[in-house]
Amino acid sequence: MSTDAAAAVEELEIPASMDAPGAAAFAEMVDVRNAIESHVMGTDVLNYTARELLPSYQVQHHEPIRLFVARIAGRIVGRGILSWSAAEDATASWVEVEVLPEFRSRGVGTALYDHLAAIALPSGRPTLQADAIHTRPETGERIEPPTGFGWLSADDPGVRFLRRRGYQLEQVARISGLRLPVDPELLASKRDAAHAAAGPDYRVVSWVGTTPPEWVGDLATLKTRMSTDAPSAGLDMSEEKWDAARVADWDRQLADSGRERLTVAAEHVPTGRLAGFNELYLPADRARPVTQEDTLVLAEHRGRRLGTLLKVANLQRLAEVSPSSPMVTTFNAEENRHMLDVNEAVGFTPIGYEGAWKLTP
Repeated sequence: MSTDAAAAVEELEIPASMDAPGAAAFAEMVDVRNAIESHVMGTDVLNYTARELLPSYQVQHHEPIRLFVARIAGRIVGRGILSWSAAEDATASWVEVEVLPEFRSRGVGTALYDHLAAIALPSGRPTLQADAIHTRPETGERIEPPTGFGWLSADDPGVRFLRRRGYQLEQVARISGLRLPVDPELLASKRDAAHAAAGPDYRVVSWVGTTPPEWVGDLATLKTRMSTDAPSAGLDMSEEKWDAARVADWDRQLADSGRERLTVAAEHVPTGRLAGFNELYLPADRARPVTQEDTLVLAEHRGRRLGTLLKVANLQRLAEVSPSSPMVTTFNAEENRHMLDVNEAVGFTPIGYEGAWKLTP
């Protein structure tokens, strides 16, 4: 354990389940996470339960992760996350620091960050990268990434924190929300138009929950390509190698989280292989927002409006499976104009922004 004048930083053990010893501290950490992000966003639409988040911390062999908390008088007031890719060629460590608003400017964020950096820098992955959700006040200098798309305000506290430590903004992601329900006629019209553009060589397949055996290999290919084909600006990114075992781990995480996953994919009929996919994650409480995670069309199948076809088809499936869901949220790089166009066409609007930052040694 390390301390400064006000805060004690300690590593938080990841419990085996929410009924295991240590689960109360993990749940307290999740409450702190939710309070911080709700404050920054001005809404709780990105909140998760402890059960939903726990599985993502438990599977360590693909993307190792360590979790730290800062306490004042025994209370968790901030958290720090250190993660990295298990790939042999990985050169970057990812750091995340969050502090409750009422405990900022007391050295808590600095104590957490210094603790993470001291572990990361000698690890052989000396490039430090960070994702952070930001407010975007109209005051202050506009900080733009080298991509030329999107901006953040120099007056945002998170921007100030990272720039003081030498980080450069590499990418801005837009956080979007879609109020539900969407007009069924609008979705039907867009699906018909996208299907006509795709032509008879493509058909939509879908499933709920774990991956059907016949699609495991193709899903592994799509998830691997997601790590290399999605826009990553100047960030140091390693290829995520997916195989059947990793898909099985991913499916187990889904079951343990209590969430349900809706997957829609485009099958290339001449080859019988999947050309793209879209995922929606539904919480057990259907009054809470749905999260749209990965969407990818393989480069060799682009230009046929498959992205629109997949997103619209999954929104139609969502309306059938969970008509009470109030919203879908999603993240997209600001330079990914094609995907933003697809989102905007069905009604997604900006609700927040995330910066991806890099500190090169």
